[in-house]
Amino acid sequence: MTYREALNNGEKILQQANILDAKNDAWLLMAMACQIDHTFYYVNMDEPMDQEQLDNYECLIRKRGEHVPLQYITGEQEFMGLRFRVNSNVLIPRQDTETLVEEALKRITPGMKVMDMCTGSGCILISILKNCEGVEGWGYDISKQALVVAKENAKLNDVAANFERSDLFDNVMDTFDVIVSNPPYIPTEKIVTLMPEVAQFEPNIALDGKEDGLYFYRKIISGCKDFLKPDGMILFEIGCDQGNAVSKMMRYAGFSEVQVIQDLAHHDRVVFGKL
Repeated sequence: MTYREALNNGEKILQQANILDAKNDAWLLMAMACQIDHTFYYVNMDEPMDQEQLDNYECLIRKRGEHVPLQYITGEQEFMGLRFRVNSNVLIPRQDTETLVEEALKRITPGMKVMDMCTGSGCILISILKNCEGVEGWGYDISKQALVVAKENAKLNDVAANFERSDLFDNVMDTFDVIVSNPPYIPTEKIVTLMPEVAQFEPNIALDGKEDGLYFYRKIISGCKDFLKPDGMILFEIGCDQGNAVSKMMRYAGFSEVQVIQDLAHHDRVVFGKL
């Protein structure tokens, strides 16, 4: 089978499996399986693939056809212009979350100490530290497996970040100028309605915000004051329909300057508040 024939077959299989970007995914998996680029492909597309390449490619196509996320197959995802390793122990970094990082960077200055609660892959904290010199950062997560990934990403991006296991604030021993958090915020009953790549393969512990999706906002808002310095700030990523509820919680808890910030698609995405 030639490279062209294999690529066309791969695309058809993914289309039949209702993969949204079948053409792009089929090509990326071929590039990965065969260790080739576009130049090689166009020069050699009518040449036969060797059997090992074909076997590798067909294996990857089968996985993607089962809706295993492309990023879990390739093992990486770009975020804020940086490369992050990912696996099924962490959420896949998404462009929506870049809004949280960008808003944090507007407010963080050298000498500050930043906490990332529910850090997952570490992409939020690492991106902040990479873009703001002289900042000390700590990431906390309940998942030991996620912290392994976060530490690997810190090394990959040459960032001196500290990652520790903690069930929210249970093992936090210091105070911070800024807390950032992208906590689980999907209502439990809605998880099964998400696309299969998310519902079946991304870690439920990082998705499930309990009955109304607001459980972790309540816990973090009620517990964070002991860990924020005077004039400390907190920034949350939120679901697009949660801005009003989370901002009310923060005002009730005594935060000032509370505001809801939209992402590039004009959806509510970040809530900010200051002590």
